[in-house]
Amino acid sequence: MDLLHGIATTRAIRRYTEEPVTDEQLATVLFAASRAPSGSNRQPFRFVVLRDGPRARQAKAIIGEAARTMWSTKRRRDGYGHGSGRVADSPKARTAVVLDRFVDRFEEIPVVILPCAIRYRPPNPYEGASVYPAVQNLLLAARAIGLGGTLTTWQAPVEPELRSALDIPDEVFIAGTVTLGHPEGSHGPVRRRPLAELVYEQRWGRSPAWALDPPGTRHTTAGPPTAPGATGP
Repeated sequence: MDLLHGIATTRAIRRYTEEPVTDEQLATVLFAASRAPSGSNRQPFRFVVLRDGPRARQAKAIIGEAARTMWSTKRRRDGYGHGSGRVADSPKARTAVVLDRFVDRFEEIPVVILPCAIRYRPPNPYEGASVYPAVQNLLLAARAIGLGGTLTTWQAPVEPELRSALDIPDEVFIAGTVTLGHPEGSHGPVRRRPLAELVYEQRWGRSPAWALDPPGTRHTTAGPPTAPGATGP
């Protein structure tokens, strides 16, 4: 698969079939993850893989309960049941349906991966820079071999329980929760804001003339509006 095509079509996949992910597939995506850059090339990233077995099932249940609580709060706070959320085929309503199923069946997800980083400094705001590139590599590799996944932070409220269940030391940063499996559905072009709204040159809000999307690019209106004071080229 062409790399640029893969980047443009790697969606967040939250629905999975029951088909298991093989050892070979896991080795492929995690090898790609391990090739990512890291600060001073220290390679602090580590990946805790949860499939089956008593500890994996326990950890999935811990995260699943947290996911349901977090999504319920966000669903209510962000008004997913109001406005366009009441229109069955609206993006907002479709997102809610997918996320409802995602959290309700969390324990059934074929693979859950906890990307971590071994700390060599006290906790700091930029420690994720040495692990999140590996996560993106993982998701792109999954796309290349027919799998799909997404990154969440469902583990955040239950880190103490996870550390205890999985023997994760306190000095290890748990960067997120990645779910992985065979997509129920398909990947496809992702929709984002026009490039001209996202790229500035010389100063804040000044979009360069060369910030053009490829022909046929489809956009979304999701996200914040154009920055205050933004201008054309």
